[in-house]
Amino acid sequence: MSSRLMPLFLLGTLLACQPDQDPRLPQSLYEEGRKLSVEGHGPQAKALWNDLIARYPGSDAATQAKKDLFFVNAMIERDQNEKQRATRVALGKILGALARYKEKRGEYPVSLNDLVPDYLDQVPQASWNHPFFYRAYVGQPIVSITPKRGPARQLFNTKLDHYDLASLGTDLAPGGDGLAKDLLFHDGESVDTAGFDPIPQPQPFRP
Repeated sequence: MSSRLMPLFLLGTLLACQPDQDPRLPQSLYEEGRKLSVEGHGPQAKALWNDLIARYPGSDAATQAKKDLFFVNAMIERDQNEKQRATRVALGKILGALARYKEKRGEYPVSLNDLVPDYLDQVPQASWNHPFFYRAYVGQPIVSITPKRGPARQLFNTKLDHYDLASLGTDLAPGGDGLAKDLLFHDGESVDTAGFDPIPQPQPFRP
């Protein structure tokens, strides 16, 4: 167990064992939350102070915790906004690289790794160190050709002319709010739906 989590563990034990009227415990909870806040652990401080307020609503420590929660919430929101901004910047770099790749090669890459090193020095990640989801596909796998003479025929189209790009948030799952919110892009444009459309089938085999 890390040294940072040890005090929380001990305080949790105290919460279970000490009587609610013990005047020392509310202040101990407040001080621990204060340390967490100063050290930049806003979400942990928020959880601890909310527990303090719920258990000891009339205590001086709870009154002070309510005041401090205002600043902790602002800090958490600012941190989330900065991480979202940095993630959008990373996505913007990939979007630009994909556009340049297609302009030169006539289709999108199979993998984001194909953008390195000609279009990107390295593949960016979300600001919480999660990789982005990317899939390139053929928009019209079977193309019908009707010549001036002779019967119509069908051909397989193998050019990867569409793609989906997404940050699935900190939970790596569709949906969510805050840092878990999805950021979706289709062919360079932002998508405001809950997910991507299905890929047309059958996709051609690419050796």
